[in-house]
Amino acid sequence: MKESFEHFETHTEREKAAIACIIRSTKAQARAEATDHLDELERLADTAGADVLIRMTQERPLPDGAMYLGKGKVEELKKHVEMLELQLVIFDDELSPVQVRNLEKELGIKVLDRPGLILDIFASRARTREAKTQIELAQLEYFLPRLTRQWTHLSKQYGGIGTKGPGETQIETDRRLINTRISKLKEKLELIKRQHEIRREGRSDELARVALVGYTNAGKSSLLNILASSEVFVEDRLFATLDATTRSVTLSNGQHILTTDTVGFIRKLPPKLVASFRTTLEEVEEADILLHVVDAGSKDIEEHIAVVKATLEDLKVAEKPTIIVFNKTDLVPKDERYKIEDLASNYPHSVFISAHHGYGITTLKDEIIAILTESSSEMNVEVPMDHYEIASKLHEIAEVKERKYTENSVLLKLLVHRRNLSRVERLLALAA
Repeated sequence: MKESFEHFETHTEREKAAIACIIRSTKAQARAEATDHLDELERLADTAGADVLIRMTQERPLPDGAMYLGKGKVEELKKHVEMLELQLVIFDDELSPVQVRNLEKELGIKVLDRPGLILDIFASRARTREAKTQIELAQLEYFLPRLTRQWTHLSKQYGGIGTKGPGETQIETDRRLINTRISKLKEKLELIKRQHEIRREGRSDELARVALVGYTNAGKSSLLNILASSEVFVEDRLFATLDATTRSVTLSNGQHILTTDTVGFIRKLPPKLVASFRTTLEEVEEADILLHVVDAGSKDIEEHIAVVKATLEDLKVAEKPTIIVFNKTDLVPKDERYKIEDLASNYPHSVFISAHHGYGITTLKDEIIAILTESSSEMNVEVPMDHYEIASKLHEIAEVKERKYTENSVLLKLLVHRRNLSRVERLLALAA
């Protein structure tokens, strides 16, 4: 067996797709929620490279155990498949292996569920060795219980969406070999985790750290760009970036912090994927402050906030100091500005910005300074003039409240974050 699974050849042409979901209640709210979910599923399909030609819903208290949709609805879908020459059907919920097998047999085309679609997007967008390893592990653990149908579903004749990642050599493997590969990937990720821990030990006296978290496409990368005057990749699509990106940011008081953009969250994010991305999400665990970025123009603000909070609770970091940053305020229509006032009332200490136009960034930096100040202590230090480079470094890692010069030294009153205390002490020892 090869060291890594080959990727399937992917089609350059966009696939014709249908999307479907079950509405579990007759209430208008449930129908509106289903519409919102299908809107997001359509955006996911677009990100993966499919054009959605038809959307379907069915009101049922529970999905059908055999084919998710009822028999009559499947017959209706089958007619659409033939008339529109569809190549793919995507369901908003996770399907069982039996449901997928029965649907593919009945419809004669690929069937994919929401978790499988998200995994496919991650597979196509992973760039670093670490991200590719994490994705492959998540895919194999997802595919393992579905091996019964995978022999055909992953065959080369299908190609396209839902088949990126684990490759053609799997068709000749059995469950034992898949499990062996999963074990190797877990060992590789454990090694990466240990390497990260060693690096963190080496930076234990590092600058204060801030992590950007939020629902996918909330504008985290755009915010990092304007905070750090950098050029992180930005695209108006879901999951435009997967790998954690860290940049140095200078606050208005001259203090430097490290700010990290992390992978976006989304409703019904596959648990296997969250587990696999633990290494990347450890940046969130290491952060002193979380900036929870929210798309102020979204129709589903409350649900997006709830999804992110639930994920942070799963990561056991929900209690960290957090600033809710409502981004894209420039996209809120004038006749809906009252929504901004409601959000300000419901979420005190939140900040309203437009990363695109640079509005509100100074206020955000001031909020970060305020939180860092609460975790800082004052120090009075004296640095000899012949060690002025040390005084310069102290300006970077601490806020200088006062500065006085004597004939042979400079006296500084510093506000030092607890993370940097040991570093300040070591610098002062060098100057002694």
